[in-house]
Amino acid sequence: MTFIDKPNIRNLNNFGQKVRELRVQNASLLRQVAAFLEVDTALMSKIENGTRRATKEQVIKIAAFFKSDQNELIMLWLSDKIYAIIDEDNNNTVAEDAVEYTLRQMKSK
Repeated sequence: MTFIDKPNIRNLNNFGQKVRELRVQNASLLRQVAAFLEVDTALMSKIENGTRRATKEQVIKIAAFFKSDQNELIMLWLSDKIYAIIDEDNNNTVAEDAVEYTLRQMKSK
């Protein structure tokens, strides 16, 4: 088994799904979250749907809006970004090796 078991979906969107979940739980409207982030509603919808990536600053603001765990949202956001980079590479074995190498390097510091 390799480090990354790639799901059968083309675009991983854990961050957007979590944002939608938080918004529904808090009975917030898409336009309310968008106004807090100072973006238009269409962009906020795209972030939730995974067709646009939020910036790190937007992730932090979203955590503040929902009074949610900032580290969890950043982790999901980073996970989606890493997945997107790996998914671009047709040779996933090499990409997986690169991720494993990077993790080893980070642990050795």
